[in-house]
Amino acid sequence: MKRIHIIYRRFLLPSIQINGIPMKKFTFLFVISLVIVNAALAQYVADYRRTADVYYMNKDFYSAAQYYNKALNTFDTKEAKFIPYVVDKSSRKEKKKVKDYEEVKYRLAESYRHYYDYASAEKWYASIINDNATEAVAMFPLIRYQYAVCLRALGRYDEALQQFKQFKEEYKGYDDYSTQALVEIATCEFAVEEMKKTPRFTVMKVTGDVNRAGANYAAVLEKAGNIIFTSSRPDSGALDKKGNPYVNKLYTASGSGHEFENSSLVDIPLEKNMDMGVATLSPGGNTMYLTKWTTKNGQKMSAIYESKRSGSSWSEPVKLGANVNADGYSSKEPMLTSDGKYLLFSSDRPGGNGKFDLWYATLQNGTPNAPVNMGNIINSKEDDCAPFYDTRNKMLLFSTNGRVGFGGMDFFSSKGSFGDWVNPVNMGYPLNSPKDDIYFCPNTTDNGMQQGFFSSDRESVCCLEVFTLQKVAKVMMGMVNDCDGGAPLTGAKITLLLQPENKIIDQVVLNETGKYEFEVELDKDYKILAEKENYFSKTISANTATLHTADTLFNPGICLKRYEVGKPIILKDIYYDFDKATLRPQSLVVLDTLYTILVDNPDIEIELSAHTDSKGTDAYNLKLSDARAQSCVDYLISKGISRSRIIAHGYGESMPIAPNTLPNGKDNPDGRQLNRRTEFKVLRNKH
Repeated sequence: MKRIHIIYRRFLLPSIQINGIPMKKFTFLFVISLVIVNAALAQYVADYRRTADVYYMNKDFYSAAQYYNKALNTFDTKEAKFIPYVVDKSSRKEKKKVKDYEEVKYRLAESYRHYYDYASAEKWYASIINDNATEAVAMFPLIRYQYAVCLRALGRYDEALQQFKQFKEEYKGYDDYSTQALVEIATCEFAVEEMKKTPRFTVMKVTGDVNRAGANYAAVLEKAGNIIFTSSRPDSGALDKKGNPYVNKLYTASGSGHEFENSSLVDIPLEKNMDMGVATLSPGGNTMYLTKWTTKNGQKMSAIYESKRSGSSWSEPVKLGANVNADGYSSKEPMLTSDGKYLLFSSDRPGGNGKFDLWYATLQNGTPNAPVNMGNIINSKEDDCAPFYDTRNKMLLFSTNGRVGFGGMDFFSSKGSFGDWVNPVNMGYPLNSPKDDIYFCPNTTDNGMQQGFFSSDRESVCCLEVFTLQKVAKVMMGMVNDCDGGAPLTGAKITLLLQPENKIIDQVVLNETGKYEFEVELDKDYKILAEKENYFSKTISANTATLHTADTLFNPGICLKRYEVGKPIILKDIYYDFDKATLRPQSLVVLDTLYTILVDNPDIEIELSAHTDSKGTDAYNLKLSDARAQSCVDYLISKGISRSRIIAHGYGESMPIAPNTLPNGKDNPDGRQLNRRTEFKVLRNKH
């Protein structure tokens, strides 16, 4: 029974190359019949070490690990250790025994690492280093690097960081390992800091029968309540030419939330010796683009095909032309935008930046035009894969192993449109993990990146599985009114800017409610800019630290003041010393409000004017008003407003807005008070 169990484990752990991604999978070099033969022969193998070495050299690392484990049991562990004093005093035969023992442990660790059983590999690397680190590093120069890779893959970033740094100090070579060690150090430092942040997503593995066996990945929404996904689950009815039951095919399942059941094959012709998967659907759901691939002589080649729906079945997939599938190169992972205008895909075709790059082609009557590389801002020197574009929010999401992240394939996002992208940003934990995270798709047609599916092998030694994600929304909201009357200011444009870089994050135009709402991140400084034509723009600042204990931040209400070019606006409560142009302290408070208007509206130019009543001569009043207007202008300039934006003008008593005397000839103090005023008016708006 034990032997059957071992064979069964080997049977379930094949090498499954998923769409060209270097996934962490087992090497499946022999079909079931050979496995049974090898199991039988093992009874007669006395030299487990030699047998293990043969498997190791043939890259059958799973089998190699089994025999290295057997070989270890033949050693006397009390004698075979890196103990400096014992080794120094030992005979040549004893030293060889110690060396053999450590070599077997090292190859066992390497075998586990090669088929991505990092937990087992880490244990044996640690055992070797703990015996005697100096001897271990001398004997296996890369062991500390390999040990650190396992620690990082297990999410033990602090320990991995220490080991990578020590490797960098000890290693004398100048090669890919010394270079990659710097990348790994940056990765661990990044992950350590990112793990301190509050998660932006909740993640759950899909329940039901979607993640049943083999690899399951790349779920896409077929219609409400139905998904299409790729699976390599064992199916004797779809054997490849070598009898391998792990053929990638398209399946459908029904459900909601994170539970999907009733998995069944999609009714689409499957060409013999070909795998298919990673599909995308047209907006109407009647056209499917999918990846098909085959592996020959160890080399995998993939191409993108098109299929048409007819009732509940799909037509024989037809390979797209050279605009997508360049001869002699691979193209894969198609994604059609929700407006049907762009086909995105990954390819190693010429003209790229690295291995697999992201490309896009515009569609003309369903036919792809010449492809365009997404450029160096998006593409790295490594693999850039599985694009998704949120048309509504103008956001590109993709996976790459060519940027500093958590390790493996990480999700990155970039705001922009085709041909104009901003630098990609890592999507953080828990959407990203130490392992591979790839293939995002929203779970509704209008959800963007709020909810959806993605694939990861974070909970599996061998294979990708389907997960759901839900964005943890932290919201900033408020209301904008007209200062005159308080009505909601329909049509105002509200912009969210990240401070201090003043980077635009999002914009909305207000409806009849006058309310705005933005998703924001924790512990960030933001600025809200409210603007509308013929209204003075206004900004307010907000910090989101309070959202640690709440989901919503309510900003103070904003009112915008309407203006007309050339029409004066009175600045109330501007006071001067008697018979002088000196501003009183309380006047500065009022001028500060004008300063804020000028800062928030950098395109306007104004005239600032002063007026007097009719007491005194015309010449005196004109001179006094000129000086008072200039005092106001000088104050604003002292705070940083450009002199070119403000004109000072004194009008004296020439422009009264109320009578200085009553009809009976008596003095009118109230009228004189109104005439002694300071005003400003917009001369022009350059915007």
